[in-house]
Amino acid sequence: MCLAIPGKVIEIADESLRLAVVDVAGVRRTINVGLVDEPGRRTAKGDWVLIHVGFALSRIDEAEAQATLSLLQGMGEDYEAELEELKASVIE
Repeated sequence: MCLAIPGKVIEIADESLRLAVVDVAGVRRTINVGLVDEPGRRTAKGDWVLIHVGFALSRIDEAEAQATLSLLQGMGEDYEAELEELKASVIE
C-alpha cells in the first residue's frame, strides 16, 4: 500500500533544487518540496507537508498533520510498512 504521510520540514537542504529534510515519526529523509511552493510563499523550516514517494504533495497545518498521523498509526502494519519504505528511500 502506498500512503501519503505527514512530515515536518526541519531544514532546507538545497535551495536551488528545492530539497528539504523532513521528519516523519522520527525518520528523517530528504524530499523535494518544489511542487508545493507558491508565488511569494516557498516551503520553509517548520512547515508540515504531505509526502508521497519523495515529493511533498501539499502543505498542511499542524492540526491536520497530527490528526492524519493518529489515523495512520491506527492502521498498524500498513503504516509500519510505509515507514520502513521511507527509511529505505534516498533522494540525492
